[in-house]
This record gives sequence, C-alpha cells and structure tokens, in this order.
Amino acid sequence: MKNGDVKILNNQLLNKFFVQLASELEKKNPLYIKVKVQSKAPKTEIVDQLEDGIYKIKVAAQPIRGKANDELLKYLKKNLGLTDAQIVSGGRDSVKLIRLTL
Repeated sequence: MKNGDVKILNNQLLNKFFVQLASELEKKNPLYIKVKVQSKAPKTEIVDQLEDGIYKIKVAAQPIRGKANDELLKYLKKNLGLTDAQIVSGGRDSVKLIRLTL
C-alpha cells in the first residue's frame, strides 16, 4: 500500500465518522457523545470509534491550561458545522462527555 493510499483511507474513515455524527445530530439536537482524547498528537483527528461507542480523537495541543480541550471543541465545531460544543464532564480526564449543538 502506497502512502497516498493510506491518506485516502484515513480521509474516508474521517468522513465516515463525521457523516455518522452529522446524521445523529439531525435526529437529536443537542447530541451527547463520549470521546477519549489523546493529546500531543502530530495532528488533530478522529481516529476510531471504540466498541462501547466512545470516539477516539487525537489532539495536537498539549493538555496545559485547557489548550487540548479548546482545540478538541474547535475541531468538532468546525468539522460538524456546530453552533456550540461544550464539555459536560471529564474536563481534566481523557474520557469526556461532550454536548454538540447544531
């Protein structure tokens, strides 16, 4: 598999997660999701959805003074076209409950 093929697969995977979340948001607004955050990654991206429904998201920012949380919310708002995204619980934990609002 070539490097370009890997990028295409990664983009398809990201699109799958965003399409799934957007579809859920159309049915239920606001939508509450759980995410597991890994900070200090090379770039911010949704990586996987775990068996228990938790979305695994890598964040480029460091977890200092809420920078990783801010980047996570900014990323979700931008890619899902949200008016608001808030951390409901888990602000200092790797697993967070987030409220997404269209």
